[in-house]
Order: sequence, then C-alpha cells, then structure tokens
Amino acid sequence: MSCAVTVFKYFSVVKKNCIQDEIIYENISMIHGSTNIAFVNLFKIKNSINMNINGKNAIVTGGGRGLGKAVALALANEGVNVGITGRNEENLKMTVEEIRNTGVNAAYAVFTVDNEIQVKAGIDQLAEQLGGIDILINNAGIGDFGSIEEMPSETWEQVIKTNLFGVYYAAKAVHPFMKAKGEGDIVNVASTAGLKGGPNMSAYAASKAAVVSLSQSMMAEWRKQNIRVITLTPSTIASDMSIQGGLTDGNPDKVLQPEDFAEWVRDILKMNRRALIANGSIFSTNP
Repeated sequence: MSCAVTVFKYFSVVKKNCIQDEIIYENISMIHGSTNIAFVNLFKIKNSINMNINGKNAIVTGGGRGLGKAVALALANEGVNVGITGRNEENLKMTVEEIRNTGVNAAYAVFTVDNEIQVKAGIDQLAEQLGGIDILINNAGIGDFGSIEEMPSETWEQVIKTNLFGVYYAAKAVHPFMKAKGEGDIVNVASTAGLKGGPNMSAYAASKAAVVSLSQSMMAEWRKQNIRVITLTPSTIASDMSIQGGLTDGNPDKVLQPEDFAEWVRDILKMNRRALIANGSIFSTNP
C-alpha cells in the first residue's frame, strides 16, 4: 500500500507541473525479496508545450456566420482579439457582440472580398482597430452549384472571383503587417472539392483547386519570412451554405459541425512555431 501511495504521489507532481518546459520526477520501484530495496530513477521529461495565442490579433473573413463565426469565437475563447469581415452588417454586429462577451477586443469591416480596393481598406481599418495582425483566416467564399451546360458564365466567373481572388486579395493585404513583425499565420480554407471535382460543382471545385495551388505557392514563398501558410481542405460541414445547397442534412450526430472545424483551426494555430501543417483535410467519420 505504501508503495502505491508513493508512486501516486510522484505522478501527481508530474501532472501538477506539466506546464513547465522540463520536469524532473522520481519513479519509485520496489523490489520484493529478502530485502526491500527502493531504486530511484531520475527522468527528465521534455514537455512540448502548445503555443499561447492569448493576446494575438486575428482577422476572419466571412466571420459573421457559419464556419467563420465558429472560428472567430473559438479564437476569442483563447484570448485572441478578432476582427471579422463580411457583406451583411447586421450579422457582423451581432457576432462582434458575442466575441466581445468573451472579454477580448472585437471589430468588423463590411466589404466584399472580390474587390481589392475594398479588401485593402477594410484590412487596414481592422489592423488599426486591433493593433496589428497576427493571424488571417481566409474563410469567405460562395457556393453556386449547377451543371456546366446550364450555369450562366457570369455566375461561374463570380464564384472564381470570390473564392480565389478573395483569398489572394486578403493575403496580400495582411502580408505587409506580418512581414514587418517577422511572423504570422495565414489559414486558407479550400475544400475536398478542390482535390477532386464532381458533377454540378465545376465552378466551386475549380475555385477551390486554385486556392490549394495558390496557398501552396504562398507557403513556399512566405515560410522564409516565418509566416506559416496553412491549406485546409475540409469535407462537407453543416454550414448554412452546405445545408441550403442540399449537400447535407446537417445531422449533428453524424455530420461535421462548424465547431469541429473551429477546434481544428485553433489547435493548428497553437502548435509550436517550428511546426507547420502545410496541408490538412477533415472528414465526417460516418455521415
């Protein structure tokens, strides 16, 4: 019994002090024989700590609802100041209030990501209000679906302009802030549709495939500036766009939810800066 208590005692010390970079603890082993000898082995455990993102400043495009809102709130709960962008000012106002209720600074800018002048002005505005930019979540996008034969060319082009050029414009707008600081994180949200197209999604799949390639090129160029560019290709998530587009019924017991995606993004950003998740996919287990 005394041996069990001793072992428990020392493992409790390890758990209690696990926030330290290095921990030394004593592992007590009892040898049962003619003489009960206690051997004390000293171990040094290096604990790889997740990075603290508290106090950082993030911009989430398309942050007024859906995936963007979920990510914005997940970051705010980690102490990150958040600026969100979008086209619907009422949605942005309501989400900003939710973010502020977590105790962090929050702001919003109304613009459409397919307009470079508006994007730069909005990003600059948020940078001033937040006090800089450490993180960009390039989330804004649209999902018009239809056959190549039937979809109007104007609609097809608009999907490309929003989903591809929106990512390009926002990344270019935040880059000077990150370069000047000597580090930063850009998360570009693509889709598994960008890895493999399907019927009635030519515009969406093409736009996301282009985002994947753009993001990989961005990563190759900017990692030398200590800017981590992360390309994410989630499968169908129960967002407003997916449900309204008939891609999923959004069953919370089986289908990925925005909160799942937000937790994933949060955890990637908290990784030690020496580590870079260049590409990643997430799926529902059994939809």
